[in-house]
Amino acid sequence: MSNIAYIDGANLHKGSLELGWKLDYRRFRVWLTEKYSISTALIFIGKIPEYEDIYKNLEDAGFSLSFKKVQKGIGGRIKGNCDGELIVAAMSDFYEKHLSRSILVTSDGDFACLAGFLHSRNALLSIISPRNSCSYCLRSLNVSLTYLDTQRKNLEYIPPDKEKAPCEDLPSQGSLS
Repeated sequence: MSNIAYIDGANLHKGSLELGWKLDYRRFRVWLTEKYSISTALIFIGKIPEYEDIYKNLEDAGFSLSFKKVQKGIGGRIKGNCDGELIVAAMSDFYEKHLSRSILVTSDGDFACLAGFLHSRNALLSIISPRNSCSYCLRSLNVSLTYLDTQRKNLEYIPPDKEKAPCEDLPSQGSLS
């Protein structure tokens, strides 16, 4: 049995963008492992052919991807609701005894039934909310809840050309004369 993170991919992506910063998925994966001993991190996401490079980067960062075929809705809006797939995967892992403890990464109240079930069986470590406006249905469960924005300094993507040199913040020493 292992600790597994079930991640609502669209909610994580859109939520972190709404916070005004870009999530570093590599750092996020390391953080999940270090903080929660997550051995498997599953991202549930719609499959769009032109995003193959993004999917490869996520896999390279240590995530497993569970795809749902997307459909175009009104006005060409892409819709790939993965909620059902995430719930079925978590329930299956629980009942097949693959899951010891879990993390849910979502702000979506549609997952309150799953969170409540896992919590009642001591199989939920925490909910990580990508948005600062987490659903009341999740907040009212009285479970550990971490807002992603509180981890910005640890998880924000910083482009390589913007990274500070190790001594850049130190005050200058003055002259040696």
